Amino acid sequence: MNIYLIQSQFNQAKQYFSYIELHPTDDGKVFIRVALQPSSQQYYVINVYFPDSYPNEMPSVYINKPIIASSAPHRYTRGNICYLHPTMWNPGVHNLSFVIQRMAKWLSKYEVWKQKGIWPGAEIKH
Repeated sequence: MNIYLIQSQFNQAKQYFSYIELHPTDDGKVFIRVALQPSSQQYYVINVYFPDSYPNEMPSVYINKPIIASSAPHRYTRGNICYLHPTMWNPGVHNLSFVIQRMAKWLSKYEVWKQKGIWPGAEIKH
């Protein structure tokens, strides 16, 4: 895990996102916690975890609060969110700010899904 790269991307993301924190883990790694509010009715707290091979492998994102519906689409069996098809991850282009932006988009779609029962926009099955 390249903590210096993550720290640099965290500092960049702070310019765009108001509620973002960098935290250490018990095993000597780091994770990002960020609060997003895709609608005036709801805010979400998400955690972004970086694999050892980051940036060559995309981070895993989990929603801490509130608990989302277990039937919500675009989630993996471990509970992390599918914010981007893994084959589309490009370590030369994508970074922490991109991940957070994609999560904001996922949360907006989730809000629509809760209200209307449909997931808006294009989907890639996997």
